[in-house]
Amino acid sequence: MGERKIGLVLTIALAVVVLVCVSAALLAFDPRTTGADALRTGGLAAGSVVALYALWLNDRRRRVEEQRQQLENRRADLDRDRVADERFARAVELLGHETDQVRVGALHALAGLARSNPDYTQTVLDVLCSYLRRPFAHPRYADDSPVEYAPSTSDGRHSSWTPDARNDAERKLQVRLTAQRLIADLLPRVGDADAPAYDLDLTNATLEYFDLADRKIGTMVLRYAQLFSSNNFSRCEFHGPVWLTGTTVGSGRVYGRFRCEDSVFHERGWFSGVEFHGRTSLDRTRFRGRTRFADSRFIDRVSMVDAVFEGPADFRAVRFDNDVDLNGATFHDAVQHTEVTTAPDRAVTLPTGYRAVTLPTGWRT
Repeated sequence: MGERKIGLVLTIALAVVVLVCVSAALLAFDPRTTGADALRTGGLAAGSVVALYALWLNDRRRRVEEQRQQLENRRADLDRDRVADERFARAVELLGHETDQVRVGALHALAGLARSNPDYTQTVLDVLCSYLRRPFAHPRYADDSPVEYAPSTSDGRHSSWTPDARNDAERKLQVRLTAQRLIADLLPRVGDADAPAYDLDLTNATLEYFDLADRKIGTMVLRYAQLFSSNNFSRCEFHGPVWLTGTTVGSGRVYGRFRCEDSVFHERGWFSGVEFHGRTSLDRTRFRGRTRFADSRFIDRVSMVDAVFEGPADFRAVRFDNDVDLNGATFHDAVQHTEVTTAPDRAVTLPTGYRAVTLPTGWRT
């Protein structure tokens, strides 16, 4: 406040000096100028000095207000980040709650945080994937699945599931299904070119009815996972590597199916050592990078109609136990297909240029 008073006093003094000097100069050097005209011109000059000071003062006030607003915005951002961090920490803590309704609420709280603050999306997806990577067993999956409530025999196998264990497994499954749906909801759609491609790490995860159709995904890791019932990856775009090494696709509530139709793998797609117990469909899927199905087994029907393999493809030691339809499949790079076997008396449709040879065992290669 003292600086403003000093500045105002100096401005008034300068204005008076300008008034006197301009008026005196006009009277001294211009005989035609009257005293009134000289005073009027001097007054205009003095007013200009005051106006310049007012403009400077207004500009200074504006800059101070901008700085204050920036500080307020920064403080609001810090408060918002603090609240978001507290919400995140609280939701993660509640994921370990013993009540399934509380865990479902925590999952939705995390998803809501990601929607309101996109910077949290990858972190929330990592937490959801981590939840699905937790060990999980269900009586529909396998009679000898390890479960803490079921009585064990001497060899470590569980002879039966108690009613309480069945109910507990079903409640846990509902929470896991919620996590799966929220993952799909948080992933951007294929047509959203500006959206980032988020990564999914589901190593060793147990999934059922996992549906990521029409989603844009970065790197997806499903190594040694278990997929039950019907799982759908159709019309997806994978912008990073996809790893399904050692994964098992089995039956759950319904017979296990694996659908990945009309999808695009921009980088490598690794399906080595996978056991497909149900129907498998990879129709019209495009593999632009290296692809590997080596040592995989297709126990039910498999279809790769019009699939496109632009990079090297490895089908070594693949076993087809049921019908095989590779009609229209095209290979634009090297193909490794040694020791591929198909079951006898099963329909086998191969791409142009390939044929099946019957072995002494009745199987074909």
